[in-house]
Amino acid sequence: MKPQCNLIIDSCCDLPFDVVEDEGVTLLEFPYLTSEGERSDDLFKSISAHEFYEGMRNGEQPSTAQVPLVRFREVFEQAAREGVPTVYLSFTRGLSGSFDTALMVRDQIVAEYPGFELHVVETCLASIAEGLLVYEALRERSRGLTASQMVEWANEAKYFINEMFMVDDLESLRRGGRIPASVALAGAKLDVKPMLDIALDGKLSLVGVARGRKKGIKQLAEFYKKRIESVTDERRRVIIGHSDCPKDVERLKDELRKVDESIVFLETSIGPVIGSHVGPGMLALAFWGVDSREMLSISERIASRVHRD
Repeated sequence: MKPQCNLIIDSCCDLPFDVVEDEGVTLLEFPYLTSEGERSDDLFKSISAHEFYEGMRNGEQPSTAQVPLVRFREVFEQAAREGVPTVYLSFTRGLSGSFDTALMVRDQIVAEYPGFELHVVETCLASIAEGLLVYEALRERSRGLTASQMVEWANEAKYFINEMFMVDDLESLRRGGRIPASVALAGAKLDVKPMLDIALDGKLSLVGVARGRKKGIKQLAEFYKKRIESVTDERRRVIIGHSDCPKDVERLKDELRKVDESIVFLETSIGPVIGSHVGPGMLALAFWGVDSREMLSISERIASRVHRD
């Protein structure tokens, strides 16, 4: 079945390039800066993950930037010229201003190309959580979803993506302004491995700590066990992302198989944009699980509804 819509995705999905390389799919590459100058996050086509993270271990402190307005303009205008209804699945607004830039450029393009259907969807997700949504969106696209159906699907599906990740320390996140300095300092003093997830507003949330990586890996497996119960076998796919710690990936797989032998794994490297903020040693998993809205407390549900309305 010929796809009825095109997709624009961005490199913060942290999927392998060969997974997203498809006709009618455009990759927006986030820029990042190193001591050698500006580079593009091309999902490790031009540099290996090991090379990137070895640089960080040796003192490199890369920084990141938003997708330039002119690049959004180029990609959206090309989509308009092709004339195929198009959906952009965007990196969370909670961690980047690029989503707001995308909305502004979208409005310009649809004004200049009357009748062209261009949607910008905030996934409220990042890294492999965003990647899992993109992965399934590609499958839904191949099944014939229209652009408007894709938007409706994505805006509901994103709540069923469960993710948790462990980082070696919080210094890179502190340096990038993603967490308060006080939280990073407390983590360093306690000598623990922080466990984080992405809250409903698309921002990072510290959800626990682990005394050592082995215990952190067990916590990741327990998180899967707790949140997977209602999912059918068809959806038992787990994406494992890591920033150059392949041995830990195998340990995590072993722990997850103890919980569920039917898991289908997709392994990927955390890309340089996300990696600039988490550093070497990040280990993450994402999977289809319970509705994250159901995990909110009563006060959080009220606040979320008020904010949404």
